[in-house]
Amino acid sequence: MTENVWAYRAGVDYLAADLTGYGVEASDGRIGKVDKHSDEVTDAYLVVDTAVWILGKEVLLPAGLVTRIDHTARTVYVDRTREQIKAAPEFRRDEHLGNGDHHEALSAHYLLSRMPFGLPPA
Repeated sequence: MTENVWAYRAGVDYLAADLTGYGVEASDGRIGKVDKHSDEVTDAYLVVDTAVWILGKEVLLPAGLVTRIDHTARTVYVDRTREQIKAAPEFRRDEHLGNGDHHEALSAHYLLSRMPFGLPPA
């Protein structure tokens, strides 16, 4: 599969504003707020502070999960469930930000999580 989950999808207006502080909505509910983001062409991501949802944790979301950004409501929408995000490889900012191995693990997790039953096509 050649999909790059580390790039924003065509049509997502990510350059209009600083996304820090925007709320983040999974397909089944709120997961937290953007604490840091990158809009690098092939290494774009959101670091999300999950606040009380997963107490004291942050998650790293590849920008390719973003389906839309509502700048008026200051909300980013992603196409994964809260459970899929919670099941992702654990993120520790000081160890994993910019870490190629961690990016590969997240890429595999999120690419598989969008397929039916978690299985790649035959």
